[in-house]
Order: sequence, then C-alpha cells, then structure tokens
Amino acid sequence: MLDTPPTKRQQAFDRLGALRSEAAQGGGEDRIKAQHKKGKMTARERIHQLLDAGSFTELDAFVTHDCQDFGMEQKRILGDGVITGYGTVEGRLVYVFSQDFTVFGGSLSAAFAKKICKVMDMAVRNGAPVIGLNDSGGARIQEGVASLGGYADIFYRNVQASGVVPQLSLIMGPCAGGAVYSPAITDFTLMVDQTSHMFITGPEVIKTVTGEEVTFEELGGSQTHTATSGVADLRYPSEGDAVLSLRKMLSYMPSNNLETAPFQPLDQDPNAQRRIADAQKKLRDIMPDNPNQPYDMREVISTVLDPDTFFEIREEYAANILIGFGRLGGHAVGIVANNPNHLAGCLDIDASVKGARFVRFCDAFNIPLLTFVDVPGFLPGTDQEKGGIIRHGAKLLYAFSEATVPRLTVITRKAYGGAYDVMNSKHIGADLNLAWPQAEIAVMGPEGACNIIFRNEITSAANPNETRKQLVDSYSAKFATPYEAADRAYIDAVIFPEETRRYLLDGLRASLNKRVETPKRKHGNIPL
Repeated sequence: MLDTPPTKRQQAFDRLGALRSEAAQGGGEDRIKAQHKKGKMTARERIHQLLDAGSFTELDAFVTHDCQDFGMEQKRILGDGVITGYGTVEGRLVYVFSQDFTVFGGSLSAAFAKKICKVMDMAVRNGAPVIGLNDSGGARIQEGVASLGGYADIFYRNVQASGVVPQLSLIMGPCAGGAVYSPAITDFTLMVDQTSHMFITGPEVIKTVTGEEVTFEELGGSQTHTATSGVADLRYPSEGDAVLSLRKMLSYMPSNNLETAPFQPLDQDPNAQRRIADAQKKLRDIMPDNPNQPYDMREVISTVLDPDTFFEIREEYAANILIGFGRLGGHAVGIVANNPNHLAGCLDIDASVKGARFVRFCDAFNIPLLTFVDVPGFLPGTDQEKGGIIRHGAKLLYAFSEATVPRLTVITRKAYGGAYDVMNSKHIGADLNLAWPQAEIAVMGPEGACNIIFRNEITSAANPNETRKQLVDSYSAKFATPYEAADRAYIDAVIFPEETRRYLLDGLRASLNKRVETPKRKHGNIPL
C-alpha cells in the first residue's frame, strides 16, 4: 500500500510546527547548555517564571535581521535574539521582552529593536506595565549605525512611557554600552549577584584606554550598583529570587497613571487585626529617652503598616533615608523615612536624590505618600557643599512640593532647620501632619541655638557650663517640642505613638479623593 502524500493543508501545518520548534531553540542546544552552565535561565524560561502559567502570547517569533554584511546573510535565527509578547502577573496584563544571549550574544539589531518598540507602543496604548529582561552584549557591531538607531528608538519610547505606565528592568546578564541607558530610564532596576553586570565600557576597553585593571564584578556588578552607584534598586542571589520579587513589586503599582494600585483587604489574613493591635503597643516604648540615641525606623514603619507589607527599595544605597512600598488598610502607599541608625538620619546628596526619584514615581502613579521624619538637618561638610548639596537637596523639596497625591507626615522625633521644610511639611502641601509628644521642631538643636542666641550671656557667666545647661533646658522646654508648631497649625495633631496607625488610616481614607488643579504648563524645571 502506497503512502498517501500529505495534503497542502498538512504541509502548511507541518511547516508552522517546524518553524515554531526552530524559534524555540534560539541559538541552539549547545548555547542553551552554556547558558545553564553559567547558572542562568534562557530567555523563554525567564518569561515563563515571570508570568502566570499559560498566559504568555508571543509576538514576532519569526522575525530575522536583514544585514547583508560580514557574512550575516548566512546567519539568520528566528526571533533575532529577543522574545517579545504579553501575558499576566496575578491576572494583570503586562508586556515583556526578554533578550536571548544564545542568539548573537543578545546583541541588538534594527529588527531586534523594532520588536521591543512594538511591545512598548502596545503597552502605552493599552495601559499596561513594560518589563524588560536584559541579557545583552550591546549593539550588534555588524549593523553599525542601524543598531545605534535602534537603541535610540527604544530610549525615546522609554521617555514617552515614563509616568504613563510602570517600566521595570531585570538585569539577567551583561548589559553593556548603549544597552544600559534603557534600564537607567525605567522606574526600577533589579540585578542578580555574580551573573549580571552593567557598564558603559567593559574592563578590556578600560585597560586599553586608561591602563586600569578591574574585574567585571568590581566595575559593574550588582553590589557596585546597589550599594555604591545607586544605578540599581535591588539585588538578589538568583534569577528566580529576582523574578519573584518583581512580581511582588508589581502588586503595589497600578497598571497605568489613570488607575490606582490593587486594593488588598486585610480580611485575607484572619490574624491581621490581632497582630496590628499587639504591634501598636510597642510604639510607645520604641523611642529612646536620649534624643541622640538611634532606633530602628524600619520597626516603626512595619508596626504602623499592615503586617508584612513593607517592601523596601534601595536598602544598601544612601541608608540614611528609607524608601519603599507598603499597605495601610489594604491601600498601597509609598514610604519615605529618615533613618536615625545611619548618619543620624541627616539628608545628604545621595539621600535627597534617592528620595526625590521615589516621590516622583509615587506621584506619577497615584500612590499616596507616608513620610516619617526624624532629621537633624542636612549633612554638613565641604564634600557635600562641593558636591552640590544645595541643588540635590532641592530635588527632594521640588518632588514633594510637586506631588498631588495624598501626603501624610509623622514627626517621630527631630525636625530641624530646612530639613523640616523639605520632609513633606505642611508648608509645601502635605495633607496631614502629625507629631509624637517627644518631637523637636526647631531651627536647630537646643544646644546649638543657645550657643548662638546666648553667646554673650554664656561667655560672661561665672559658670558658663551651668548657665549653658540652664539656657538649653529652658529653650528645649519652649521650642524643642511639637506644641509651638501645633499652636500655629503647622501640625494638625500631637498624638501618642500607639495612635499613629489610626490617625494615618483615617487621614488616608479622607484624602483618597483629593483633587488638585495645578497651573497650566508644559513641565517644571526640576534642579537636575
């Protein structure tokens, strides 16, 4: 019996199946094995771990480059080194691109760039976050300026999407040259220890040009960028940990700037109310009697928020200020707080920039802001002045003043000088300003103030030390308290520490429908 030849329909089906299998192989089995040997997932494996099971829809799987030089016409691989499409995270639509290092080292071609631009355009049009999984050696040299133009097309779309839809970057391998600028424009960047690196020029070029010898890890590793440069926000020991963290981070964000973040009611945790009640009792004793003794502001934050909801960002960078997401009564909120455990909570250049960028993200995406204040002022010193603390400190002031989301502030202890104004004070538009009874709100600390105001009395006194002590005590009783500010309505209420959550929750609910009409303008001119 003769075999029946396949029908044209079956041939078409067989061809599609073969092409799909070819596209799924990327650079081939050997390169996939090499990827795994480095402890890295493939581009597809990353997507499937990031998105809800079975939700990914791939686009442009059969795209190839059109380069005719350097023998590239003989080297065409389906997908051309990047996998693009959309799916869901916890049921919410997201758009994703995942660079495939097994194909031409993940290098960017014109076709590669067009695929990314396409999903970015779709994300903005449909109001959904964009997630980039980066693993690329940079521009595809064989394509020359076409590759550079592709990068610029992506950068332009990053800027146009900024403040419209959340943009998040996961650095899963090398991210070199032009490849670094897209993550730098996005809202948050996550890295993986040992396997992800970001740099403008690599170690070999640096050695050639400057003679300096440096390793990949020292130059652009995860610790360098999370603790020193501030380029990255978070780092994780494995790709899986980074992906899971990104999924959690998304839960605090709306899909776009016209929505609010998902509400997560407390009744999902049957023990939540008991845990909250027990936690509030700890707040009364959390503040040391010695006003110069540090304490853990993270404990204050975690106690006030819904249990287990504080998601800190940039923990290793500028540790004198804390930023992160959380939930209060199920509502997503952004937290900015001075950290007395580091530099006494002073504001410096790095802390100001860190706080300002986060405030602006929250304002762009309708996330209310909670500010916890314990700040003795701006960090003094010639390094800070020469580094531009005036200009950089003004960024935080500008960001808070510009924000129109609900803004609530708690002064737990010190609020001195210009830093009092900057940290979301009533004067720059905060909606609710609270203070604990031991709060000190003044131009400066009592001793410094008395040394200036009463300089002559102290130096001419028979016992200068005793006179200084008496004057400091008197000044403290009158000015280093929250009551002078409360008398002028700069503070809405002085509260017991254990009342903090209730006041903040009531204040948040009261301001959720806040509306602010801002002046008509193209944009302001933040002191960059």
